[in-house]
Amino acid sequence: MFVPLRWLREPPRHLLVCERSHVRHERSSHVARVRDHAFNCRVTFLIPNCGLVPDIFKSAVASLGEYYLVKNLPLHEIVTEEFISTFVKKGSCYALTYNTRIDEDNTAALLPTVINIDLTEPTFGPDSKRYKRVIWALKEKKPLEFDFLLAWHHTGSEESTLMSYFSKNQIQALQPKVTFSTLRNLQCPVLENNKLKGEPEAACSAQEFFEWFGAILSCDDLENTASSFLSTYSCPQPSTFVDQALLCTITGFILPEKIIHILEQICCYFEEPKLAEWISLVVHGFADSPVSWKENEHGFLRGGENLYNLVIFRSLDYWLQMAVGAHDDCP
Repeated sequence: MFVPLRWLREPPRHLLVCERSHVRHERSSHVARVRDHAFNCRVTFLIPNCGLVPDIFKSAVASLGEYYLVKNLPLHEIVTEEFISTFVKKGSCYALTYNTRIDEDNTAALLPTVINIDLTEPTFGPDSKRYKRVIWALKEKKPLEFDFLLAWHHTGSEESTLMSYFSKNQIQALQPKVTFSTLRNLQCPVLENNKLKGEPEAACSAQEFFEWFGAILSCDDLENTASSFLSTYSCPQPSTFVDQALLCTITGFILPEKIIHILEQICCYFEEPKLAEWISLVVHGFADSPVSWKENEHGFLRGGENLYNLVIFRSLDYWLQMAVGAHDDCP
């Protein structure tokens, strides 16, 4: 088939969706958007005009909790009646295949809400024909095994733990890795909460900020000097310099419930007067996750992008930016 050279030169499609609202607005969707993005591998937040780690953020990252890596786990083990009644129906249980490539390998994921096999469906019981057929298909007809990342969020005083439940398997408890750093003399875009599209000589747009924050996270030198060969990118205008800014990065298997807690602490941070006019929090999903938001199928193509950024202003207005790659539907 003939493919025009123009098509080969065109970059792959990427999608950036932006929303604006207030965290206390009754129709605000930010919590639902965070909860719908289940599989997160990195969380980063930036606080301008802040040098020391506030206590509320120390406690927030300290309470992230463990997650687990289970080696060679048969897929049918997470659809048994015992597993469903112990974990799926008593909290939010997440599982994602580890070190699998979405564009080449078999992959599997367990969401706390609904997947192709709905484990919470009332008719999905041990005596039903559907349940027996699923167990037969996964255990006998196609007995798949994976290394799984597993995590369980629950609010009750349940005695069962994933560590004890899979004690006969090769299981390892892991903690998210947390790093704090201070950026000095940082050039930041000027933002106005009610100007999502920006305004010439007054405020930068949400898209300009999104690109700038990405450059900060990739440690690019934004001075754009003649001797800089790594990047010709520079901070969008108008901009301002801050003496210092606190950057926190969390990596691991990070649950939406934990991210919601961090967002709550950001709102608490602004209850008292602060020099910071905004805080930005970006969340990266696993590049090889089979889903992005909700049950929307996720593809890899060139980068596997699925991430979102929240800019929370001192007034508790916010911008929400959601980005996906070429094979994904609009969040």
